[in-house]
Amino acid sequence: MKITFISREYPPHVYGGAGVHVDFLTRELAKKMKIEVRCFGDRQDSSENIMVKGYRAWTRMWEGSEPRFNPTLGTFSQDLSIIRDTIDSDIVHTHTWYAAFAGYLAKILYDIPLVVTVHSLEPLRPWKKEQLGNSYRLSTWAEKLALENANRVIAVSNHSKEDILTYFNVKRESVSVIHNGIDLDLYKPVDIDSTRKAFNIGKDYILFVGRTSRQKGMIHLIDAVKWINEGVQCVCCTSAPDTKEIEEEISKKVNEQPRVIWINSLLHVEQYVELYSNARAFVCPSVYEPFGIINLESMACKTPVVASAVGGILETVVDAETGLLVEPGNPRMIAVAVNKLLDNPRMAEEFGNNGRKRVESFFSWTSIAEKTEKLYIEVINEWKKRGEYQS
Repeated sequence: MKITFISREYPPHVYGGAGVHVDFLTRELAKKMKIEVRCFGDRQDSSENIMVKGYRAWTRMWEGSEPRFNPTLGTFSQDLSIIRDTIDSDIVHTHTWYAAFAGYLAKILYDIPLVVTVHSLEPLRPWKKEQLGNSYRLSTWAEKLALENANRVIAVSNHSKEDILTYFNVKRESVSVIHNGIDLDLYKPVDIDSTRKAFNIGKDYILFVGRTSRQKGMIHLIDAVKWINEGVQCVCCTSAPDTKEIEEEISKKVNEQPRVIWINSLLHVEQYVELYSNARAFVCPSVYEPFGIINLESMACKTPVVASAVGGILETVVDAETGLLVEPGNPRMIAVAVNKLLDNPRMAEEFGNNGRKRVESFFSWTSIAEKTEKLYIEVINEWKKRGEYQS
């Protein structure tokens, strides 16, 4: 079996949960089958049964008078380049709207089934119009095109599955739930503090990791800091701002709150693991979150979580067992929950231990890959029965 993955993100260019997902899933699947990854950016190498090739946007796409259109038009140019190279796989598997158009074209041109994994949905991210202008209509169209023509759609949570069925004309039986996973050997508690010292972070801090986006709710966390116990710092690790405006807005808030340390650049995975391991609590204040892989990373490092009670978070963080769930967009509630953990170290330790046990039981990449392989086999068999499959 050979699978072609199409994704905007792939190491070393990983900005969010979708990139992490593609990275670890392809590694695990490569133990059993051939994997080809076609991604954005300059890449061309192969290792461990994985062939990788990157594609750049056409230069002309960046010369328009409306700069907000450029990322979307550039995306379509990369999709077209990706599809121009022959695909001889059994399945094409796409991730996020960035790869949606390419996946649809691959199915049409090369007569192979299409599997789409949904990491988020454009109709539920209306703030992206601030980032993309009217080209937000194009990203929404591309997503719709792929989902409604896919042979199988993978949702990363049950909540996300219901969203897919609400917003798109997709049959319920065509949507399978396969959660995100976690590398338990990589994400585990460590007893080092070099990164903390390098950024002048004290021993008492809470942690946020995520993209600089309205979706991630970082603004609400910063607003909560004034009510969090005195002396406790708030470390925010971000990257890939959606817009210059949201980055400037957050910068202004950070400057007004001296207890916030903003690390506005990508770190190495080992540094994130260190920061997770030493934090008093991890905070995920998202206003929309189909899954929230960062919560698994924190739990794997035995750090208790304070998270918004939205989307897939409800399927990863167990309230009063591995962390505390709060109303999204409510800084006061964030502060109350964080202080509860700070004031009850025994409870925090118990939640951390429970979190590690939970990810070990339900979210290993081995388990995720086995479910994905089973889905591939089902899709190929269905394709053969319909007389559409060409070996």
